[in-house]
Amino acid sequence: MTGLYDWNPMPHKVDVKCPSCHKKAEFEFAEVVKIKLKKDVPFFQNSPQFEYQMLSDHCGHGVHGAFFFEGLHGSVNAISNLPDGYSSSDWSHSQYLIRSQRYDIGSIICSHCSKRGIYNLNWPQDAFYSVSHKNKCLWAFNRESANDLLSFIESNERSESTYKWQSFLRHIPSNFKGKKARTDISKKLRQRLSC
Repeated sequence: MTGLYDWNPMPHKVDVKCPSCHKKAEFEFAEVVKIKLKKDVPFFQNSPQFEYQMLSDHCGHGVHGAFFFEGLHGSVNAISNLPDGYSSSDWSHSQYLIRSQRYDIGSIICSHCSKRGIYNLNWPQDAFYSVSHKNKCLWAFNRESANDLLSFIESNERSESTYKWQSFLRHIPSNFKGKKARTDISKKLRQRLSC
């Protein structure tokens, strides 16, 4: 898939297919903070609340990073005893409905098979609310955006501004919006939403 659909900002949490049971699971992006001083690296390497990784910045330089998985450890308020210069709020999700990092690592939690752990997202292949039409994939982030997508596809009046997920709907490629695609996509989306 090419075009603006690929650049659609993602929320902090998305619905994915559980890699174990293939039912709906929740994926939540981790937040990462650059470790400021080398002397702080051992703290983050040994802390059960963080995942330490050596990362590369935009210039290719090595950067020490500390990932926090809110989905596995609870709120950032659970973070304590940090070295000087850090605050638990450093690992808070952005106030906006988009992920704030470029990393595809996060936590996955499945209420069906009890899978819990760190997971590398492969989007849109992992999307739970995805359907295929003429060998192209149409997906939604979660149940709410999938319902908006279904309503939008079935509508004769295509006004994105009437939907909560309007910015998402503006990025749908035209090959999914045609009248010929409507019946097939609607049927498949309804089946997916019934799971």
